[in-house]
Amino acid sequence: MADIIHPFYEAHRGAMEAAMRHRLELAEAMLRERANLSDLDGIWQEVMDEFDIVLTQMPYVGGAENRMSDFFMRLMGFMAISRVLRRHGVPPPMIGEIERETYKAQLLTMPEAERFAAGDQFMSSENQALLREQATKSTTESHQEQFPEDFVYDFVEPGPGDNFEFGINYKACGFCKFAARHGDKDILPNICGLDFDAYATRGIHLARTQTLAGGASHCNFRFSRLPPE
Repeated sequence: MADIIHPFYEAHRGAMEAAMRHRLELAEAMLRERANLSDLDGIWQEVMDEFDIVLTQMPYVGGAENRMSDFFMRLMGFMAISRVLRRHGVPPPMIGEIERETYKAQLLTMPEAERFAAGDQFMSSENQALLREQATKSTTESHQEQFPEDFVYDFVEPGPGDNFEFGINYKACGFCKFAARHGDKDILPNICGLDFDAYATRGIHLARTQTLAGGASHCNFRFSRLPPE
């Protein structure tokens, strides 16, 4: 049934809702000052109600066995925020700016040592091996048949003259599929904009010049380590 939350997401629901409430607290001043919204208590309730709907719409792509499940759990709540703010007349570009600043502020509440350790783990040879493995799996016919709403991507090795450590080319995007299915294409770029701060706060430089959401054939993520401050 359409109103059922997958058991995997239900098991993580408490943590996702707590993250949502934290984001709403961090966004409060920006929504008052930039979006001229006053009834924030009412808007927050709308957001949490919309998040309940988003939870029923989130595609299951393999749970803990698939690294992309974490992306859905961390970022899909911004779809709920975007939908509600759009209904209240906030322009999508302003929604994107507020969400990006909110997400960065939330990420920076984590101790620096933990953030940078997470960045080191992401850039590690062990994680690169996992990325290669899951990238190969994502392109198989069997995986795409089992999880049609999942991402499809290739691992990219640097070539001569390249100044990145490794890259990922996303040839199909779970968020794009979600937005097309549920009428969220105009707010989809807000999700794309979150990536840069998500990596930068962990000491990683993300270079990206094109996205599927922008009409390109693939999203070209290129990763390198930020120099220490």
